[in-house]
Amino acid sequence: MPTDPLAWETRDRQIAYTCPGFDIVNERVRLPDGTETEFDYLSEPASVCILPFTPDGDVVCIEEWRQAVGRVNRGLPVGGTESDDDDLEAAARRELAEETGHEAETLEKLVTVEPANGIADTLLHFFVARGCRPTAEQQLDHNESIRVAPTGYEDLLEAVREGEIRDGRTVLAISYHRLFDAEA
Repeated sequence: MPTDPLAWETRDRQIAYTCPGFDIVNERVRLPDGTETEFDYLSEPASVCILPFTPDGDVVCIEEWRQAVGRVNRGLPVGGTESDDDDLEAAARRELAEETGHEAETLEKLVTVEPANGIADTLLHFFVARGCRPTAEQQLDHNESIRVAPTGYEDLLEAVREGEIRDGRTVLAISYHRLFDAEA
């Protein structure tokens, strides 16, 4: 039984829909006032987002077609963890190489967030990669349309400030980096 008076009690849980990358979960829940209802949410594996800096201080951005919004999105390399990843750092290094063809000299954890915890169980782990150099060809998934677009850090920061970059993961990465960098 839940211990917090705000907690919902899950009475039943089933996968309503599944596809590559995520599931839609349907739960029958009891609310704190005793009402029983249903709640649906998106469930997916943890993801990594990489803020990759070249030795010159540029950011290795990507431009990618995003079908849900019908446009090319400029942002950062992001991807889900996979069963053969040893840990989150391995997942971040793999995603960086696959999406950009770059490898990092160093990688450090920035922050972990739940970007949409009202509708999803998503965990997003942010990393800062430094010394990124193109070492190989991209290895894109069958449904990825990506081009590498190195961008000056200040230009990227300005694009976030102006609302030109709308990708939430990129906005969070830049904002947290700026916040933590200002504290240093």
